[in-house]
Amino acid sequence: MSQEIGVVGSPEFTTGFRLAGVRKFADIPDEDKEAELDAAVREMLEDDEVGIVVMHSDDLDDLSRNVRSDVETSVEPVVVTLGGEGGSEGLREQIKRAIGIDLMAED
Repeated sequence: MSQEIGVVGSPEFTTGFRLAGVRKFADIPDEDKEAELDAAVREMLEDDEVGIVVMHSDDLDDLSRNVRSDVETSVEPVVVTLGGEGGSEGLREQIKRAIGIDLMAED
């Protein structure tokens, strides 16, 4: 069972997670974002020790079409995006995809 959390993003985004004890991270400076983001995300998705990948919502727009598709359909590891314009509906969909049920569904 995968138990590690992996974080991909700018150094400013990953710092808080690193201070909290996350050991798997990929710092992607803004000047190298397009060149390195796809590779870093793909590496996290393929790491058998990583069960959850955290990234900033705005970084999804910078992924290539293939990697973004992999992120959006990944079940293990679960990819959770934070910040940006995603709002609560984005989080709701992420939770639904991760556990298979809609916790906020009305009867």
